[in-house]
Amino acid sequence: MFKKIAAIAGLTLALALPAFAATPVNINTADAATIAHALDGIGLTKAQAIVAFREEHGPFKNVDDLTQVKGIGQATLQRNHDAILLSGEGAKPSADAPAKPKHAKKAKAQATPTGD
Repeated sequence: MFKKIAAIAGLTLALALPAFAATPVNINTADAATIAHALDGIGLTKAQAIVAFREEHGPFKNVDDLTQVKGIGQATLQRNHDAILLSGEGAKPSADAPAKPKHAKKAKAQATPTGD
C-alpha cells in the first residue's frame, strides 16, 4: 500500500514540475531580486553575486559565462537554460541554434555556343 502511495506521489510531483519552471529573465539587465524570483535554484545571494560579477566584468556573452560566478554550476544552468536571456526581448543567442539556411545559388546563364 505504501509503495502505491509513494508511486502516485512521485508521479504527481513529476507532472507538477513544469509548473515550477523558471521564468525568462535577461541576466544582463535584471536586478538581483528579479533574477532570484525568475530562476530555479537561484536565491537572492546568488542573484546578487550574478549582478556583482556583471557590474565588475561587463555583460555575459553566453550562458556558460555564469559558471564563473561562485555557486553557479552546470546543473543550475541546465535547469534554467531556456529561461536565461542575454539580450533583447525574448531573444537568446545560443550556440545550439541551427545555422540559417543558405539560399540556393542562382544558376549561371549558360553560354550558348556560337555556330562559327
